[in-house]
Amino acid sequence: MENFTPLSALAGGLLIGASAALILVLNGRIAGISGILGGLLQPARNEIGWRLAFLAGMFIAPLAYVAFGGALPTVVLDTSLPVLMAAGLIVGFGTRLGAGCTSGHGVCGIGRGSPRSLVATGVFMATAIATVFVTRHVLGM
Repeated sequence: MENFTPLSALAGGLLIGASAALILVLNGRIAGISGILGGLLQPARNEIGWRLAFLAGMFIAPLAYVAFGGALPTVVLDTSLPVLMAAGLIVGFGTRLGAGCTSGHGVCGIGRGSPRSLVATGVFMATAIATVFVTRHVLGM
């Protein structure tokens, strides 16, 4: 891990936790990205505004960070577009199969003490560990 700064990680974690708690307390909703985005596919009329605002905030926040002098990290992807597309489809399938994503289960569900979220997050982590092991040590990628 390069350039790890514990204070910025702590600040980020506090902001994520606070936002998840606020959306639950103020709106009665879980801050799971797949559920928020998926809810826009067949939304109830009173659900559209807060969902769009939440998603807009995800795009506006980095722009505001840069506008106030921050620098975004350089992202380098060492794989092809078809592999990225396949990975995205697999992740999408997994979020439907697991009834939620890492933010919904890992941040919000564990914070609420949900047994289903504890199991789902354990499966997410085990799958990630196995994937890294196979791609790096078995396939040598």
